[in-house]
Amino acid sequence: MEETDQIKTRVVGIDIRENRTTYAIVNIRGEIVAQDYFRTSDYAEISEYITALTERVLSLIEENGGYETIRSVGISAPSANFLTGCIENAANLKWKGVVPLAAMLQDRLGMAVAVANDAHITALGEKAFGSAHGMKDFIVVSISHGGLGSCIFTNGLPHLGFNGFAGEVGHTCVKIDGRPCGCGRKGCLETYVSDKGLVITAEEEIAKSNEPTLLSELDELNIRTITECCEKGDRVAIETFQRVGYMLGVGLANYASVVNPEAIILTGDMMQAGKWLLKPMRSAFEEHVFHNIRGKVRLLVSILKEGERDVLGASALAWDVKEYSLFK
Repeated sequence: MEETDQIKTRVVGIDIRENRTTYAIVNIRGEIVAQDYFRTSDYAEISEYITALTERVLSLIEENGGYETIRSVGISAPSANFLTGCIENAANLKWKGVVPLAAMLQDRLGMAVAVANDAHITALGEKAFGSAHGMKDFIVVSISHGGLGSCIFTNGLPHLGFNGFAGEVGHTCVKIDGRPCGCGRKGCLETYVSDKGLVITAEEEIAKSNEPTLLSELDELNIRTITECCEKGDRVAIETFQRVGYMLGVGLANYASVVNPEAIILTGDMMQAGKWLLKPMRSAFEEHVFHNIRGKVRLLVSILKEGERDVLGASALAWDVKEYSLFK
């Protein structure tokens, strides 16, 4: 009787963020078998980071079924390019320039590795496991860890563009000579609607307000604390989200008017603000979107857990790459 190849039923999903790297083993049914994390910011040199990531991933694999069960690895990273396998000039990471992440990790792990930007990965997670399940034409917008990323799906496939950088709506200019952005330009959308942009807007509202505000008493301005002040009826906090929501709504209306999606799915830390952000955003969206699609684009908030979405999306990417192993 001829021997048959063993079917590998697990992949590794890795989510790299500015301060934290999460890595997990995910089985063929999309269930997280094991998961752990470490601080990305502890490693200023990419070579040291790759060594730490390799050691941790291999340790997790050995503790949970062994190397022979793992088919491939998928990675979510800021400013990553699926077409090249590189992180390219990431504004919010310590490693500057072009980092050949897929090649570096494939050499160390001895198995296939695919890399994509965090918005692309989020969209894969939403299509496979979340709010976009069953959709073919949609946009996923992720607002978290200091930026705004997006991915466009058309006819069931991600639209990556000629060089792999389609969907960078966060770096469209919404105000001439506006706030400085990490990309080196000024007035980018993400400088107004990201968590960092929210804090700047709150500081501006505090400075110009003639009435007392709970925001002035906070030890730290962030999404959670500003939202809590809204819940207590603080008018300056509410106006802060009114401004941010309006700017986000206008940006999404312009995006939808060009792409004509079935839905825009919102994810990321900013969704913690709930109605304080979403109500002004929806109002501005309907006011500014092209009239022929007004009322026809669904604005949805992701149903997936923040701690799981991107490792699940990275696992979906891993299943799509051609299997490779140094040890066959």
